[in-house]
Amino acid sequence: MSSTRELRLRVRSIKNLAQVTKALETVSASYVRKAVQATLATRPYSEKAWKVLVHLACQPGHANLHPLLRERGEIRKVLVVMISSDRGLAGAYNVNILRETLNHFANSPVPVSYVAVGRKGRDLLFRRKKDVIAEFSHLPSPPSFTDVSAIGRLVVDDFEKGIFDQVFIAYTEFTNMVVQRPIVRKLLPLEVTYSENENEHDFNVTHHQTKAVFTYEPDQVELLNSIVPRFTALQIYQAILSAQASEHAARMVAMRNATESAKELVGVLQLEYNKLRQQLITSEMLDITGGAEALSKG
Repeated sequence: MSSTRELRLRVRSIKNLAQVTKALETVSASYVRKAVQATLATRPYSEKAWKVLVHLACQPGHANLHPLLRERGEIRKVLVVMISSDRGLAGAYNVNILRETLNHFANSPVPVSYVAVGRKGRDLLFRRKKDVIAEFSHLPSPPSFTDVSAIGRLVVDDFEKGIFDQVFIAYTEFTNMVVQRPIVRKLLPLEVTYSENENEHDFNVTHHQTKAVFTYEPDQVELLNSIVPRFTALQIYQAILSAQASEHAARMVAMRNATESAKELVGVLQLEYNKLRQQLITSEMLDITGGAEALSKG
C-alpha cells in the first residue's frame, strides 16, 4: 500500500501535468484559427487561377499546352507527398494519415517513392523501409507560401524530367474541430475538370465552368508556364495549411481528454489518500486508547 507521502507526490505531479495539457490545449486552439485564416486568405487567388485553367481546358489540345497537364502513356513510377506533423501528442493524427497512405498504395504495380513533410511521418516511413527521397520538417505554423515553395519546385521538376509519371498528395483534410479526414488525391498531371454546379467550391477536385471572357497577354502558353506550376505549389500549400489545422485540432482534443483524465485520476488518488489518512488516524487513536488503559490498570 502506498504511503500518504507517495500519494501526495502523485497528486501534485498529476495536477502539474494537467496544467501543462490545459496550456497545450489553449495554444493548439490558437494555432487552428491561424491556419484556417491563412487557408481562407489563399482562396481568392486559387479561384481566379482555376477559372483561367478551366477556360483554357475548354480549348482544343489543351493537354499539349503544358507538360503538367499531359497524362503519361505508361506509369512507371509514382511519387507521394505525405504531410504529417513534427510533434506528437496529437492522438492518432500521424498514424491515421500513414495508414491511409500505405493502404492506398498497398497494391501499386509500380514503385512508390515518398516526400515526407513532417518529422513524425518521415520516421514512420523509415521504420517501414519506404523510399523517402526528400524530407521537409520544422515548418512554421502557419507557414508562408515561400516556406513551402521548395516542395512545389521539387515535385514539378521531377515530374517534368520524367522521373515520376504521377504525383499524389496525402494529407488530413480539416472539416471542423472534431472531424479531420485523411485523404489521398492526385496532384500531377493536373486534372482540369469542371461541373455545371455553380455552388461547387472544392478547388482541388471539381470546379464550376466559368462564363467569363478572358484576354490573354502575351499568349496562352506563357500564361500556363506561369500559372500551372504556381497553382500546383498552391495546392501543396493549401494541403499543408489544412493538415496543420487538423494537427492542432487533434492535439487540442487529445490534450482536453488528457486534462479530464488527469482530473479524474486526481479525484481517485485524493479519495485513496483520505482513506489511508483516516486509517492512520484511527490506528493512532487505538494505540493511544490502548496505552491509556494499560497505564490505568498498572
